[in-house]
Amino acid sequence: MNTSRQTRFGPNSTAAEVVAGHDLSGTTAVVTGAASGIGVETARALAGAGARVLVAARDAARGEATAADIRRSTGNPQVAFELLDLASLRSVREFAARYLADGRPLHLLVNNAGVMATPFGLTEDGFELQFGTNHLGHFTLTTALLPALRAAGGARVVSLSSRAHGIDDVHLDDPNFAHRRYDPWAAYGQSKTANMLFAVGLTNRHAAEGITSNAVMPGVILSPLWRHTPQWGQRRQDADGRIGTPPGWKTAEQGAATSVWAAVAAELQGVGGRYLDDCAVARPWPGGGSMPGGHYRPYALDPDRAEALWRLSETLVAG
Repeated sequence: MNTSRQTRFGPNSTAAEVVAGHDLSGTTAVVTGAASGIGVETARALAGAGARVLVAARDAARGEATAADIRRSTGNPQVAFELLDLASLRSVREFAARYLADGRPLHLLVNNAGVMATPFGLTEDGFELQFGTNHLGHFTLTTALLPALRAAGGARVVSLSSRAHGIDDVHLDDPNFAHRRYDPWAAYGQSKTANMLFAVGLTNRHAAEGITSNAVMPGVILSPLWRHTPQWGQRRQDADGRIGTPPGWKTAEQGAATSVWAAVAAELQGVGGRYLDDCAVARPWPGGGSMPGGHYRPYALDPDRAEALWRLSETLVAG
């Protein structure tokens, strides 16, 4: 995998611009949630650079159609769909088993899928829906795929987070809201903090094996992720009823840029445990009040909390 190109990118960069000049021939990538939103454009950019890409999603019809569209638009025949429902550990483990059965290395794993601000619900395994899907599903997927990541001889795992991590830390004593009042945004914030801590934990445990992980803030993008918010219908259409990008928001192509930068940037070779925003490494924001872009709450990259969450996650998914 050639990642020699080093260029400064920013908030308006697109995934295609970030990957331009990179040759990903011989690279295999898995992108979860790649049948909609920025997942599609992440998969498209990687495929356009020559990678073999698995579109992993829970909707088979949409996933197959997306894979076919990416094959057509990129001319890359090595794009396929695989069924994956992150709200089911059974589905996650079956996906991993199918992948490992082929003996292929895995160079890039983009943990992109997620749900946001959902009404209270539980996954198939009884976990709060957002924590269970956004964190525990990806935790189980990544740890199950470790043999393939090791075999790559240098693998990157991209963990999609959000500035919403600033809403709440992970409640290690009650991640599933069993003993506290449920709030959909607090639950989302907790899950996004967990995604960041997971990147730290994975890097700390496996960097010596060539596996590193960084967390990514993609930006605010118009996508089905907003389906559970009351303003979803209004956000989707402008005054003339046309679907457009609201001011200050990113297109899906722009939203995928930081994920792709995390996957291919030469300056991130061997670097993990960082939080990336607008194709740059973010800085800590220890103060109160509104957190500006390009910053993160220090608790979300705290190595001790990352280790505690890792141990908790192992216990939870073990049943």
